[in-house]
Amino acid sequence: MRMTSRSSLMEAADDFSIEFDRGELETQKKIFKHPAAVFFHLVFRILAVLVYVLCEWFSNSFIASFVFIVLLLSMDFWTVKNISGRLLVGLRWWNYIDDVGQSHWVFECRKGEETLSVNSAETRVFWVALVLGPMLWTFFFFVAIFRLNFKWFMVVCIGIILNGANLWGYLRCKIKNRQKLSDLASNFLGQQVLRNANDVICK
Repeated sequence: MRMTSRSSLMEAADDFSIEFDRGELETQKKIFKHPAAVFFHLVFRILAVLVYVLCEWFSNSFIASFVFIVLLLSMDFWTVKNISGRLLVGLRWWNYIDDVGQSHWVFECRKGEETLSVNSAETRVFWVALVLGPMLWTFFFFVAIFRLNFKWFMVVCIGIILNGANLWGYLRCKIKNRQKLSDLASNFLGQQVLRNANDVICK
């Protein structure tokens, strides 16, 4: 009886270890929590750059290339501003005009335990793509100046403006988030100092 019970326990332990390994492999495969958001965060800006670089090889129509690139840049701007930033890094920025006609900028970030849901791999992809976009279009701007290719200036400027606007907005969100964290930390330390001082006085 003892031998059979030991063998059954060993078999159960082996089965458990196998399932545990499979669970680890499944979690390792899921690098991104929001793969669709990561895909659309990258696809429009990559396509816009590829079309800008390769359009003269495949088409002689400047108007068609211009419209297609601007369309891709606009789709990228809307996606990054409204979807991927909120899902991948927990940040969002937007603008509204009040009844008086004044423009107000709003920079938001996740609070409390919601920040724990941010994935580090998604965060790296988000910020790398967000920074590289304006850098690439700035590089294309200087190339256009060097080649005296004036007809592409407007396309390049639109790319710099749209990509740069998202970069500026999310940098403001990140700075504001750090300011909130520092304020919370300073308030917490101040409360602790006051409590300790009150305890000393009461004693």
